[in-house]
Amino acid sequence: MPHQPTVTEIRLNNTVASFRLVTTILNELNNALGDSSILRVISNTTLSLNAKKNKIECVQLLEDTHAVLYTIINLHLQSDMPESFPPSMVDQIGKFTETTHKIHTYLEAQQDGNRIRNLFRHNELNMLLKDCHADLQHAMEVFQIKTGTRAYMNLSVMQKTADNIHEKLIEMISSLSDGTNSDGVSSMYPAINRSHRPKIFHGRESELDNIVKMLSQTIARIAILGAGGMGKTSLARVAVHHADTAAKYEHRLFVPCESATTSVEIAALIGDHIGLKPEKNLTKPVLQYFAGHSSCLLILDNMETAWEPLHSRGGVEELLSLLTDIPHLALMITMRGAERPAKVRWTQPFLPPLQPLSDDAAKEIFFDITDDIHETKELDQILCLTHNMPLAVDLIAHLVDHEGCSSVLARVG
Repeated sequence: MPHQPTVTEIRLNNTVASFRLVTTILNELNNALGDSSILRVISNTTLSLNAKKNKIECVQLLEDTHAVLYTIINLHLQSDMPESFPPSMVDQIGKFTETTHKIHTYLEAQQDGNRIRNLFRHNELNMLLKDCHADLQHAMEVFQIKTGTRAYMNLSVMQKTADNIHEKLIEMISSLSDGTNSDGVSSMYPAINRSHRPKIFHGRESELDNIVKMLSQTIARIAILGAGGMGKTSLARVAVHHADTAAKYEHRLFVPCESATTSVEIAALIGDHIGLKPEKNLTKPVLQYFAGHSSCLLILDNMETAWEPLHSRGGVEELLSLLTDIPHLALMITMRGAERPAKVRWTQPFLPPLQPLSDDAAKEIFFDITDDIHETKELDQILCLTHNMPLAVDLIAHLVDHEGCSSVLARVG
């Protein structure tokens, strides 16, 4: 008998689906307002929120986070000057950004075998959960969100809400483009790079040099591989913003693919980014679009979701093959693992899978986030927890910045 999803599973699936919508809107709103640092941080953190275990507390955290996100978006769209908020409101949005980091840490700790889980004892996890709920409750009070008015139980309602917000966003972008902010962009304008260059980036200089040289010298096809948390996405973003890359490719398109499970869904994401109207299968329209635009660089980020399952792998490889048949289209993908998809003539020499950072690079990232550490011995102990993986360094540094080095070390002492 087929598995009947529980209420909790339905809530989780609906909320995850809506997070994809709200993240897309956040990215477009951020671009339209000239790269707002707060919106960018919220968007990037939202992309990392996940709850693979159908625990009620995780679902509740995601639902409440989702409600606050929609409210923040509406505040921007309804403001007479959406690019400029009063300092008090900016402060509250900044506090909510810190809350999303806490939630991310808690959700990560729920995954079996996760290193972050080993930092917490059971009672400390409960304290972190309590703090997350308290911070979300404060945010809901500040942003005047009434309990019971959220639409997370009905995916069609969430889609309608997202569509309405998207229409408002289009109107706002149009008004901004007629005024002083001529740099505002969104997915309606095809030649737009929607990624953002990470402000913190250390330790991948040789890989970056290799990628930029390949992109500059030929119509390259590059796969950035490595284990989870190695900084593949950050490396791709820095490469796409490099001056030499920008000089060669007029059209640079960065497409996050972690939500796609098939080649058709990847094509749909690409189509959304270049402004195509939705269809059952956008593969041909996408190919036609790139065939008609010269000097293009397409980046497909986090492709492993669709490529790893054997039943969908063939379709993904066929799509990549068709894309690389377009002679003037450069392609770069990021993907977890060490195996490159077949049917593509990847540019040689291959970029080896990313390895952990050097000690010096890990320390540079750490000190870019926090200075709450005073002894070399303490820093060495902290970095031992991360194995010099960029994501782990980032998470631990934020944890140290929030709670203090002594508190974090006491957990593992």
